[in-house]
Order: sequence, then structure tokens, then C-alpha cells
Amino acid sequence: MRTIEWDAGVVRLVDQTKLPQEYIILEYDDYLGVGKAIKEMEIRGAPAIGAAAAFGMALAAVKSKAGTRDEFLRDLEEASLYLGGTRPTAVNLFWALERMLRRARSSDIADLDLLREDLVAEAQRVADEDVVINKRMGANGAALIVDGMSILTHCNAGALATVDFGTTLGVMRAAHAQGKRIHVYVDETRPYLQGARLTAWELMQEGIPMTLITDNMAGHFISRGKVDIVLVGADRVAANGDVANKIGTYSLAVLARENGIPFYSVVPTSTVDLQTTTGEDIPIEERDHREVTHVRGVPIAPEGVQVANPAFDVTPHRYVTGIVTEEGIAYPPFEINLRRVVEKAK
Repeated sequence: MRTIEWDAGVVRLVDQTKLPQEYIILEYDDYLGVGKAIKEMEIRGAPAIGAAAAFGMALAAVKSKAGTRDEFLRDLEEASLYLGGTRPTAVNLFWALERMLRRARSSDIADLDLLREDLVAEAQRVADEDVVINKRMGANGAALIVDGMSILTHCNAGALATVDFGTTLGVMRAAHAQGKRIHVYVDETRPYLQGARLTAWELMQEGIPMTLITDNMAGHFISRGKVDIVLVGADRVAANGDVANKIGTYSLAVLARENGIPFYSVVPTSTVDLQTTTGEDIPIEERDHREVTHVRGVPIAPEGVQVANPAFDVTPHRYVTGIVTEEGIAYPPFEINLRRVVEKAK
């Protein structure tokens, strides 16, 4: 199945906290459950979070007991506030919520039951469009990949981070399908281990050659000439090209620049936030400290230790070679070319 899908009034999603040991499908029939799934990272990845938010709003519409349009819109706005508080860094979350609210507010459908059906259809469009967009990104990014290339990636930007196909891993899937021989070095991605648990699993499912490494091995392999290109996703891209992605991405960008290796972020245009001028304005989520002190419930640090756990860092645009989108690859100056691809997508 897709990472997330709508099934007769129920949102079904792959529980990413259980992979790779267990493949479990969770079902939620209200927006509170979907919000919990986003918050607890049962579903994660910017595009997948956007689709989850859209389906959460669809559930809010279906479950609303409102008898008037004003009451109905208030129910949707309440759901939007709740869902918007789950993951503050991923801009796709807010993009999807605003899209659903805009659809409801601007609709000329008077019958509330028909409006509910329309919002379910709009959420489904968000999900379906994501798959098409990912495949277009994959084709655009595959043009960067040369036969025999070694790629380094961080976190998980595959099918699991989207509705299907993937952003960064979508580029790899497209290149692999073209017959290009590639090898992928996968950072484990501490502390939540999305690389070890999810990216490695996805690449093995696809039969794409890969090697799992710890995050602090990346510099070793880059300095030895083992890496030709760094590809990562993003949770938000500022108007100037600053990239917010999983913590540890900034270090890779610096390493890539020092060693003359291109560094690309692969994102849908919905992840580009033209309202955010620079990366300094992007909120950085601080997550549960137990993610650092424990691994799968097993303590690995002294009890009571002081911990910091920012989920993301910001890579300044000067370290970014280009940003791959469904509308092409944006190169510097990003202020001009990111706006161009976003407007083209609209």
C-alpha cells in the first residue's frame, strides 16, 4: 500500500516507528488520532506529513456535527490549529492545512454533506498529486546521476517520507530504473535512526546497492573519494535557499564543500516557503530527550544527564549546489530561481 491512504472514512498508514522489524498498518478515524500519528512520528517526512494533515482535515469534516456552514468552518479551524501544533518545522503541514481550509472557505457548495465529500476528494488530490510530483522530481534528479556514481544520503526521504516513490530516494529509484549503476552510502541518522531503520530497508526492498554507515563515518568516506554527490531531502526551504533538514545535514554540506562534492536537496515546491526569508526564521523542533538517552527503550546514557535534541539544522544556501523540484532544478541565485519554480508549479 501507499505510506498513507484513505479507506472508507478511515486513514490507514504504515507505522514507521516499528520498521524494519515489523510492518504494521495503523488506522485512525478522527483527526486527533492523525495528529497523534504525526506527533509521535508514526508517519514522518514533509510530504507524507502534508498528506496526513489533509486527510486529518477530511476526517474533521466527515466527523463534524455542525448544522450550519459557520459552525462547520469553526470545526475545521479547530482541527487545523490542533494539527498545526504537531510538527512546527515541516512547512508541508501548514501548506496542506491552508489548502484544505481555503477549499472549504471558498466553496460555493451549500449542502454540508456534499461539502464534506468535496473535502475528502481534495485530500485525496493532495495525496495523488504527491505521487506524480515525486516521479517528476525523480526524473529531474536522475539527470544528475552518472553511471557508476556513489551517493551519500541522510535521514529518510524515500517512499515512506512521501505518499509513494520518494524525493531523494525517488531520484535513486529513477536512476536505478534507467540502468545506471549506483551505490548509496546511508547515514544511520542519530538519534532516531531513520537512515538505518527506513532508508536502508527501502533501498534493500528496491535492490539498490547500499552501505549503512554511522553519521560520524561520513567524513572518512568523503575524504577517501568514495562519495561523488550528496543528496538529501528537506522539511523547509527558505526563500534564499537555506535548507532545514534532519539534524546532521549541515555537517554533510560543509564536508561536501570542503571536498569539492556537489550537494543537492530534493524537494517538492510545496516545501519551498517563500514567506520565510532565511533559515534563521525557521522554527526548529526540540524533541523528547529520551530519543538521545535511549535506543528502542534501552538506556545508553547516565540517568539525569543534560540533553539537547534539536530535530533539524539549517544548511546555509552558500553550501547548496542546487535544489531539485518537480519543475526543474533551481540553482543560485535562489531568491530568483526558487520563486520561478514555485510560480511555475502554481
